[in-house]
Amino acid sequence: MWIAIALISLALVIFFLKYVFSPTGPNPFDVDTREPVRPIVFDKKEKNKVLKQGFLASKVPANLDVIIVGSGIGGLGLGVLLAKVGKKVLVLEQHDRAGGCCHTFTEKGFEFDVGIHYIGDLLEHKPFRCMLDQMTNGQLQWVPLDNPFDQVVLGPPENRRVYPIYSGKDRFPDELKRLFPGEDQAINEYMRLVKKAGRGIWMLAFLKICPLPVAKFLVYTGLANRLSFFFKMSSRSLTEVVNELTENKDLRAVFAYIFGTYGNIPKDTSFSMHSLLVRHYWNGAWYPKGGASEIAYHMIPVIEKAGGAVLVRAPVNRILFNKANEAFGVSVMKGQEEVHIHAPMVISNAGIFNTYQKLLPKELQAMPAIQEQLGMMKNGEGGLSIFLGLNGTKEELGLDAQNYWVFAENNYDELVEAYSKGEREESARKIPLLFLASPSAKDPTWEERSPGKSTLSLVSFAKYEWFEEWADDKVTNRGPDYKDLKQAFIDTALDVVMDVMPKITRDKIAFVDAGTPVTNNHYIGAPRGEIYGADHGIERFSAKLNATIRPQTPLKNLYLTGQDVFVCGFAGALAGALTCGSVVLGRNLHLDAIGLAKKVKLIKVKDD
Repeated sequence: MWIAIALISLALVIFFLKYVFSPTGPNPFDVDTREPVRPIVFDKKEKNKVLKQGFLASKVPANLDVIIVGSGIGGLGLGVLLAKVGKKVLVLEQHDRAGGCCHTFTEKGFEFDVGIHYIGDLLEHKPFRCMLDQMTNGQLQWVPLDNPFDQVVLGPPENRRVYPIYSGKDRFPDELKRLFPGEDQAINEYMRLVKKAGRGIWMLAFLKICPLPVAKFLVYTGLANRLSFFFKMSSRSLTEVVNELTENKDLRAVFAYIFGTYGNIPKDTSFSMHSLLVRHYWNGAWYPKGGASEIAYHMIPVIEKAGGAVLVRAPVNRILFNKANEAFGVSVMKGQEEVHIHAPMVISNAGIFNTYQKLLPKELQAMPAIQEQLGMMKNGEGGLSIFLGLNGTKEELGLDAQNYWVFAENNYDELVEAYSKGEREESARKIPLLFLASPSAKDPTWEERSPGKSTLSLVSFAKYEWFEEWADDKVTNRGPDYKDLKQAFIDTALDVVMDVMPKITRDKIAFVDAGTPVTNNHYIGAPRGEIYGADHGIERFSAKLNATIRPQTPLKNLYLTGQDVFVCGFAGALAGALTCGSVVLGRNLHLDAIGLAKKVKLIKVKDD
């Protein structure tokens, strides 16, 4: 009996693999569109002509093919993919500039990034790099960070341990073995598990682009778990795995330090999710030359060239449906008036909660299929960002092109849980982790753009409930109590900064401000201030959930893209765009990106 089931299963898998992988639709990577690199534009007015095109009904192109809600990388990236095959796309953004978490803002003469701190996997001729080169016509340039690119800082000042994290598949473990003598076996096994789990990510993508009956078959027969080590390990927590590897608490902490990039403490983190981030930086870390706004700046013209547009100050208040419950456009608020825009396809990059709970009519929100998906997901942790504008060059301030992960101690789970459960005023004095990075030190154009100045970005987490009472207040005037609470977090963070980076003193600080969860809600539309979309806990990585949460929604002509479709972060949101594009265009764009990389590599070898 089991042999018969296995043979039937294999036949079905082979059949549907052929179905999914057989290219039928147009390939956005079919033509090499890279152009000679042009000089970076420093003039903000010129850049804003691209990034800040305000919404007017007269600016909406006629005969649209697709409307995309949200201009984060999951929306912009998908818009570019569709534009490259001739689709006329309109991207609508509620903020006053395009880019989502890739946008920048300027205060007191200092430019700050809000979400791009470092990106991995950007070696030339790798699929991710080749894909981005094509999506920006070769204009987006990347600068490598130092090596080590991260510093893990554990413990209080009187007992501080610093562990550098190096890139390189061999150097990374070799340096760990040097730092932790006698732990070779634990480090080797950690590397093996990370590599094997990360490789199994293909099944996650497959479950989302294959026909739903096939995805359900793979889930309910257990084949998804059997065929992919990613899903086999997805139910095991990061704490559980690393605690089995070693008794050394600092090594456990170093294995787990990067949990801040997806927002779940190790005991609530799927080891499989963690493996993706570790692998992402094995070959190094990079930063966009000219700052994060370069990403949107070079993607928008691709959409425009195909007849589309990216318009800001365009808050979509609802998706339009006909009597058959088919999406056929959106409504945009222009002042107190609604402007209806029609297209045969609507794609939301606004996140699953905003899309289902705010943009659908009540009767469609109540659909069992919609409620099932909402019941599988929960909101991620709220983000806290602190921005420092500093007088002085990077040399004068001791800033470099690397990041610092500073932890109060090595017991992450206990520290963060106590912080989250504490009273807000008390927790403000006991921030358990702080990410420190200097965008100005990473960007070689910074000194030319802002001579004698530097910036520092600090990131941690904060409960939405701590700030919720001010959510409906005017963003620029939330009152003295709100400012006092923000200042408490700022003061605690500054003490950490000045201890870890002694050349930074209070007299060097020309500007400081913080973005809280309610700030995130206002500017990037995060329902509860989350910076990584829906929660990335263990439940998020079950095969069943990933077969259910797909680009196709239960409503015809309505699709999802971005972080909530795949995983969080810049690369994860782009993977969500690739996944959605695969469904919309009827071909596996993940494989097309791999094919593109092979083609580029062959051309390079031939030219050399």
